[in-house]
Amino acid sequence: MPLSHTERPLYEIKANLFKGLAHPFRIRILELLSAADEASVADLQRETGLEASHLSQHLSVLRRHRLVTSERRASHVYYRLAEPTVADLLATARALLADIVTADGRTLAAVDALPPLAPRA
Repeated sequence: MPLSHTERPLYEIKANLFKGLAHPFRIRILELLSAADEASVADLQRETGLEASHLSQHLSVLRRHRLVTSERRASHVYYRLAEPTVADLLATARALLADIVTADGRTLAAVDALPPLAPRA
């Protein structure tokens, strides 16, 4: 019998959260929502360029992982981040990425600064 999410180790629950984040368009959607209080499906579709069905699938994953919430008003559905800490997570990931890219740049610069190899005889 599978364990419920309350019985699973925290690292497994975290891994599933990161699986929910593991698509560039889902990250983009979260970034758009972190920059605004909320956005309609039409706004998200316009900003991402996704077809409605693909956007709906990504939003479903984000809802399932409790990263976003939605509210229907008349014929429109609006999305917002479920918690402000989602925006904090995105900012932390961006800072980490900047550190990695900077470190990679220093590594590449160090390699480029090495003297050329002598030709093999």
